[in-house]
Amino acid sequence: MNEKDYDYKVTAAGRVNIIGEHIDYCGGKVFPAALSLCNTVYVRANGTDKINLSWTTLDDKVTLGLSELGSYRNLRYGNYQAGSALAWKNAGHKLVGCDMVQSCSVPFGSGLSSSAAIEVSTIAALATVAGESFDPVEVALAAQRAECDYAGVNCGIMDQYSSACGKKDCAILLDCKTLEREYVPLVLGDCALVIVNCNKPHNLAESKYNERRAETEEAFKALKTKLDISCLADVTTAEFGKYSYLLGGKVRDRARHVVEECDRVEKAAEAMKKGDLVTLGNLLTTSHKSLKELYEVTGKELDALFFAAIAHPACLGSRMTGAGFGGCTISIVKKDGAEDFKEYVTGRYEKETGYAPRIFDASIADGITVTEINRR
Repeated sequence: MNEKDYDYKVTAAGRVNIIGEHIDYCGGKVFPAALSLCNTVYVRANGTDKINLSWTTLDDKVTLGLSELGSYRNLRYGNYQAGSALAWKNAGHKLVGCDMVQSCSVPFGSGLSSSAAIEVSTIAALATVAGESFDPVEVALAAQRAECDYAGVNCGIMDQYSSACGKKDCAILLDCKTLEREYVPLVLGDCALVIVNCNKPHNLAESKYNERRAETEEAFKALKTKLDISCLADVTTAEFGKYSYLLGGKVRDRARHVVEECDRVEKAAEAMKKGDLVTLGNLLTTSHKSLKELYEVTGKELDALFFAAIAHPACLGSRMTGAGFGGCTISIVKKDGAEDFKEYVTGRYEKETGYAPRIFDASIADGITVTEINRR
């Protein structure tokens, strides 16, 4: 592929969620950041009614008819792009035929939102090649609809919002109910954020993700009979203590995680603003324990990474990030012990699982970028 053969280069970021897991679809506040790992789309108009898709990492080529976008759900490759195009079209936007080459540096199944990066970059590229300006928030909402309606994952807004609206060197304190956001500088001083992939891919549509969402919806309905709330995230820790008797067994556990995780997000944002990395680290560790014991979305691989991380003296805190069932952990690690930390975690994890993890070198980046290559 020759980059100069295309009109635009459009990217959208993967994301890491610092804290606030499985609460975006409950209306809570989350605390993600966009990563330099991204999906890149090279695009040019082709004067037809077709989208011709190809990839830098695959030999496959796929053609999507603009009038047949609803019929590609079962494609092995290209279904996310088709769903994204359909969601953008259904939102009232113009589509034009184009040639599109995609290249993704976000590892698939890593919990770093490769699907959101693909959806957001595809929509941004379609808007750009059609000559439309776009609102990143509207792009995120359309990408979320593609994930829910086309890919069958009943996700919240966090991944797509982070991918579209991320800001370099900042985390986003995002209210998923109102979409209000606050950028908080991600200043770690003498510490670094270390992302480790357990190398066990996950598939949200085939996992228990949708089951967890159904359980939180059941909890909301029960608590709403006693509380004036619009979503589960509205419940305070005090209110949950008073009314948790309305919930049974696992549903109570799921709701307790959501309520307490929402509280942890607020405390984490305040800690980051103050530069209190010890408190931030402790909150990450508590979050993982809750995701393991109450929400049950970690698994042996993520737990092995977690326990290895917190056993190292340079680590201030660690937790799984993403939906779980595989994927990555993030750890706050003192820079002067970071290399030893990586060697220790790798060795211990490999001994326990029989295979090595993967450690990412990634920085906090902007969400969508658009570069004009050729002016027509």
